[in-house]
Amino acid sequence: QAVPAGSHVRLNLQTGDREAKLPDSENGKGDTREERRKRLGKVDVDSNSFTSQELKKALAKMKESEKAERKVSSLLLSKVRKKFRPIDQLKEEFEKLNVKMETDYEIMVKLISKFNSSASTLDEKVAALYDLEYYVHQV
Repeated sequence: QAVPAGSHVRLNLQTGDREAKLPDSENGKGDTREERRKRLGKVDVDSNSFTSQELKKALAKMKESEKAERKVSSLLLSKVRKKFRPIDQLKEEFEKLNVKMETDYEIMVKLISKFNSSASTLDEKVAALYDLEYYVHQV
């Protein structure tokens, strides 16, 4: 529900409800309903006061803003796709250059298998653990 500007809002911890209190007028007395309407203008705090036309207009505005956001996100996505290429494409291009590209995950799997291998020496296992520690911190 909309709360007019200048209202005092609090959370009732016993009931969990949010409560709003309009500020007192300058003379210390509470405002009458008519005085509040004059001061607040068209702001209506009654939640059942919206007409179906107002709700339809608000929904149409939401849909328009959602379409605009989609256009912006698709534009940004196309810009990103122009700058960056998929990893599979990069791997193919590196293979043509005789350069093997591995992801961190692939390297970590190799290091774990090297550590678990009975054929590895103690120095190789220690080196694998140090390298694995580096990659784990990267991830």
